[in-house]
Amino acid sequence: MMSAFWMSIVSYFQNLDLMGALELAGTIVGLVYLFLEYKANVWLWPAGILMSLLYVVVFFHGKFYADAGVYLYYIGANIYGLAVWMKGRHAHDSEQTEMPITHTPKRLILLLMLAFAVVYAVIAFVLVRYTDSPVPYGDAFTTSLSIVAMYMLAKKYLEQWLLWIVINVVSTGLYLWKGLYPTALLFTVYIVVAVLGYLNWRKQMLGCQPDPDPSNSNQ
Repeated sequence: MMSAFWMSIVSYFQNLDLMGALELAGTIVGLVYLFLEYKANVWLWPAGILMSLLYVVVFFHGKFYADAGVYLYYIGANIYGLAVWMKGRHAHDSEQTEMPITHTPKRLILLLMLAFAVVYAVIAFVLVRYTDSPVPYGDAFTTSLSIVAMYMLAKKYLEQWLLWIVINVVSTGLYLWKGLYPTALLFTVYIVVAVLGYLNWRKQMLGCQPDPDPSNSNQ
């Protein structure tokens, strides 16, 4: 089975065409984006815009219509995220401080779950009724959850990483089945980095919290 897998990989590169080259470019930019997201670096947003443009073409060509649509959404979401993060910077002692990482407000959790359910139902209906998508329900699941996760990323909520772990696991299986091997490899890396990203963001968030006991400042 592993031998057949590697033979498929070799065959893929031997027959690399324009779409394949764009997919590889998207994979490389995606790795840069992932590193910047892990570091909570504001430059992740420009990288995200470029990656999204590349994957709109790749996914539409591969008949992952919902994924192509969500990457169109990502273009706008990345622009929005950049604006929010830049606005979230504030002056403190003449130094510029980054927008802080926070937990998702409890009041938003139910609304986000409802938004996911509604978007999933709409996308699944459209894919089943009007497209020839080979995996309409899986495509709708990752797409709708990604929309919610991107909003949470723009707000710099820690729990956005937990959603990406689920999205990346499901997406890896879908792309392997479809034969998009570089993209499947990218999303496999995403799984690992999403776990590390959660731990890193949590560490940064806790490190930025003020000491709840003022007396500790004198020790």
